[in-house]
Amino acid sequence: MTKKLNITSITNELEESAFFPKRKTPTIPYTSQPAVEEPKSVKIKEPLQAPQKEVSNDTMIPRYHETMKPLHHDTTVPLAEDDIIEVIRKAVKQVGKEPATQRLTLEEKQQLKDIEYAYGRQGIKTTGNEIIRIATNFIVLDYQKNGENSILGKVLKKLNS
Repeated sequence: MTKKLNITSITNELEESAFFPKRKTPTIPYTSQPAVEEPKSVKIKEPLQAPQKEVSNDTMIPRYHETMKPLHHDTTVPLAEDDIIEVIRKAVKQVGKEPATQRLTLEEKQQLKDIEYAYGRQGIKTTGNEIIRIATNFIVLDYQKNGENSILGKVLKKLNS
């Protein structure tokens, strides 16, 4: 024996509910000729200008990109030292989860420990890992900015000559 659900009583209750008000469909009168509106005169006081683009130091990538190609492809605006420091700070502030192994000489390792100790005496906590990440980010930014004229490019040329 199966019970059937009374759909009409539920529908009637929904139509009378405060949560589900009835929807009235607008009626559009039929006319044989479309209505023609007279154009309104518009006065333009000032010429339209493109909105000014805000300068942001945020690390977010813009959603929409400019479609205009630059005139001078080789011209780059150098980052100020404060901007470079802020970019590196944001990068190093993120927790690094990818393991990496570097082979350092004993002298390099001792120099890193000396730097850690010197900053520790000043009340600034740091680690060898943090120092290496700062150096890595600096080298990457320098290479992106200067290419073969970067410190990395110059040292690699000397190593391979």
